[in-house]
Amino acid sequence: MNVRSIMVTGDNWGTASSIASQIGIETVVAEAKPEQKAEKVKELQAEGYAVAMVGDGINDSPALVAVDVGMAIGAGTNIAIEAADIVLMNSNLEDVITAIHLSRKTFSRIRLNYIWAFVYNMLGIPIAAGSLFPSTGFRLPPWIAGAAMAASSVSVVCCSLSLKNYDWWKTLRLVEYRLKK
Repeated sequence: MNVRSIMVTGDNWGTASSIASQIGIETVVAEAKPEQKAEKVKELQAEGYAVAMVGDGINDSPALVAVDVGMAIGAGTNIAIEAADIVLMNSNLEDVITAIHLSRKTFSRIRLNYIWAFVYNMLGIPIAAGSLFPSTGFRLPPWIAGAAMAASSVSVVCCSLSLKNYDWWKTLRLVEYRLKK
């Protein structure tokens, strides 16, 4: 997914390195205090990275507030949930993959909606204002201009509603397939 993962945890080095090796994380900071987690976030942001963090406890709260996007595990503490931007309802790290992929999909829909609205307005408004009349004698009747604006709205809504068919299992299978390569 083109995401660099770093584990910053308060757990001991043995536990942290064991878990990191199981899930493929190369950079590990263990036995970190809450202020060290927030400092690591600020360090990464200073390097120009957009930083997201997943946390579940009171010790993660300062860092969850400092990151660009904070994700709290739903079974975590109330403080972590309040500090986060996104709450993952299950205690499953696969939901992080889903959240990232779904947010990217949503932003691509927003961009697509802007393109459709821009095309409709760039073509429809000048024609409705009579820009073709001097050269061709063509006038756009008001009811057609109104229908074109309604069609613009309908296309934007339909494009947005296509997110309803989002299949997170398919996303997870795709990521697993890419990891196996």
